[in-house]
Amino acid sequence: MRLFVPGRICLFGEHSDWAGGYRRINAGIEKGYTLICGTDQGIYAEVEPHPTSLVLSSATRDGIQHGPYEIPMHPKALLEEAEKGGFWSYIAGVAYQALTNHHVRGLVIHNDRTDLPIQKGLSSSAAISVLAARAFNRVYDLKLTVRGEMELAYMGEITTPSRCGRMDQGCAFGNHPVLMTFDGDRLDTSTLTVAGELYFVIVDLQSRKDTMEILNRLNRSYPIAETEIERGVHELLGPVNKRIVGQAAEALREGDARRLGALMTEAQALFDRYGIPACPEELTAPVLHKVLSYAPLAPHIWGGKGVGSQGDGTAQFMARSVEDQQAVIEILEKELQLSALALTIRPSQRIRKALIPAAGFGTRLFPASKATKKELFPVVDRDGIAKPAILYIVEEALDAGIEEIVIVVQPDDLDEFRSFFNDPVSVENFNKLPRQFQEFAGRILDIGKRVTFITQKAQEGFGHAIYCAREAVGDEPFLLMLGDHLYRAKGGKSCAAQLIEAYNRYGTNILGLRSTPEDSIANFGTVGGVWVEENRVLNVTEFAEKPTVDYARGNLRAPGMAEGEYLTVFGLYIIQPRIFEFLEEHIQNNVRERGEFQLTSALDRLRREDGFYGLIMDGTRFDIGIPDSYLESLSAFRRA
Repeated sequence: MRLFVPGRICLFGEHSDWAGGYRRINAGIEKGYTLICGTDQGIYAEVEPHPTSLVLSSATRDGIQHGPYEIPMHPKALLEEAEKGGFWSYIAGVAYQALTNHHVRGLVIHNDRTDLPIQKGLSSSAAISVLAARAFNRVYDLKLTVRGEMELAYMGEITTPSRCGRMDQGCAFGNHPVLMTFDGDRLDTSTLTVAGELYFVIVDLQSRKDTMEILNRLNRSYPIAETEIERGVHELLGPVNKRIVGQAAEALREGDARRLGALMTEAQALFDRYGIPACPEELTAPVLHKVLSYAPLAPHIWGGKGVGSQGDGTAQFMARSVEDQQAVIEILEKELQLSALALTIRPSQRIRKALIPAAGFGTRLFPASKATKKELFPVVDRDGIAKPAILYIVEEALDAGIEEIVIVVQPDDLDEFRSFFNDPVSVENFNKLPRQFQEFAGRILDIGKRVTFITQKAQEGFGHAIYCAREAVGDEPFLLMLGDHLYRAKGGKSCAAQLIEAYNRYGTNILGLRSTPEDSIANFGTVGGVWVEENRVLNVTEFAEKPTVDYARGNLRAPGMAEGEYLTVFGLYIIQPRIFEFLEEHIQNNVRERGEFQLTSALDRLRREDGFYGLIMDGTRFDIGIPDSYLESLSAFRRA
C-alpha cells in the first residue's frame, strides 16, 4: 500500500491551540481557533504488514538509503526507541501506542521519497507520525476515522521527546483547509471548501529562533493574566484571534485572495503589538520583518505574515496569481537567497458526470423484463405524466447540475435505449400529441444529447458494469445512481443535489444513507461508523453487503441509533475515480463474490485508503426492481 501525508502550514491562529487548552483551568479564556492546510509537499512511503517487527527504511533526496532498521514489536523495545528522539522515534512512538491500544502486529515502512522541508515549521514530525498511524489503521483495518488517526499520531509523538501541539496532526486532513477549535481538552474540526484557487508562498527564513523559549515566555501569561503584557497576550490569542480567524475562514470559502492577504498583514501587526512585549528577544524577528517588507515583493502579493511559533523561522505570502506566486519564489531565492515553496489551495473537483448501470437482466421481474428493460418500465408522476423510470433518474441528475449522463446497458438493449433518448417521434404520432407532450418530446431529445451509452458485453456483476464505464467517466469523481431506484426529496432540494452539496463540503467519497429496521437489513448494503455531524453525516468505518442481524448487532451500530435500527445504502454515491483501479484488480485476478465482480468490497477498500462519508438523505428511495416493491412504488411515488 502506498501512502502520502503532506506537511501542515498554519495559515492563521498560531499559539491558540495550547492557549485554548487552558480553558480546562480558566473558563474565562477564549477558545482557540486555527486555520491550517496541508502543503503540496510531504512524505511518501510503501507499507505492508510484518508478523513480528517494525522494519523501517528511508531514502534521502540524494538517493542514499538508510536502514532497514528493525525494532521488535514489543512495548519495551518500542518505548525505548521512541524516547531516544530522532526520525525513527516518531514511528516507534506511534507503534507503541498502536500495540498498546489495538490488535496489531508489525509493519514494514519504506519512506522512499520526502519533498517536505524538515524542521521548518511545516510539521514534518507530525507528518511522519500521521503516516505511521495511517499505515497501522489501513493495513490492519482499525476502522479509525481521520480524527482517530490524528489522536493516535498525537499520542505517538508525545511519547517521544517532542512536545508538539494538537494542531500539528492536522496534516492528517490532507490538502483541504481545516478550521480547528480548541476548548480545553476538546478539539472540533471543520473542513472548508474554497471557491477558487489561492496561491500561497511559504519561505524558510534560514535564520535561528528558540521555539521553546517563545512558548515558555508566552505560556507565562496563562492561565491567569496578572500584568498588562499578559493581558495583551490573552487579548491576542483570544478575542483578536477569534475575529481574524473567523474573517479568514469566510475569505477562504469565497476564494478572496485580496482579503486573505490584508488579514495576514493585520494579523502580523497585532502579533507584533501584543506578542513581542512577552518575548522581545525572539519575537522582534528582524529577518522576518525585513522579508515581509521587502519592496520588490509588493507588486506580487496581497500580504504576508510569520507562521509557526513566529520569530525568525518561516513566513507566508498571499500571491496575487499563479504567475505572481512564481515571481515571489524567484525574488526570494535569487535576491534574498532564501528557499521557498508554493502552496496552492484548490476547490474540490466538480461533479460533472453521473453513471447509471442499467445492464441487469431483471430476473425478479421476468417475464416482463423480457418484453422491455425494467429501467424502461412506466411510472406515473404527481402531474399524471407516465415516464420510463430511467427518465426520472436522468432528470434528477441533470436538475442537480450534472452535465453528462453515462448509462451502461446490454448490447441487445442499446437500440431500445437509444431510440427513446435520440429518435424523434414520427411526424404522424407527433401531430396526435397534445401541445404539452409535443414540447416534452423535444425536451427528451435535448436530454438525449447529454446521454452517453456504454455496453456491458458480459453480465459479470454490478462492479463489472461500473468498470465498463471507466473510459467514459475518466479521471474525475462521479455520481453513481442505481437504474432501478427512484428518489423523492422531502424538501425543495433533490436527493442528488443534497449529496453533491455534501461532497462539495467534505471533498471525499460519500454515499446516501437511510434508517432501516433490522428485520430488513438482509436485503441491503449496511454501514457502520461514527458521526461527523450528529444524525446527519457519518464517517463510514465498515461496509457490509446484506449482513445477518447478529453481525449487524455486533459491528454495524451507529452511535445514538434507536434499538433495532441501522443505516443502509440509499442508492446514491459520489465516488473518486480510484474505484476503477480496485475493480480492475478484482477483474484481472478473478476476485469474485457470489460468482460475480461486486462493488461493495471495492468501496470498502476505497474507505480504508481514502475515506468514505455517508449522508442521511432527506428523502425516500423507491425500489422498482422487485415485483411487490414496484407495485408499492407506483402508488407511493406519485403521492410522495
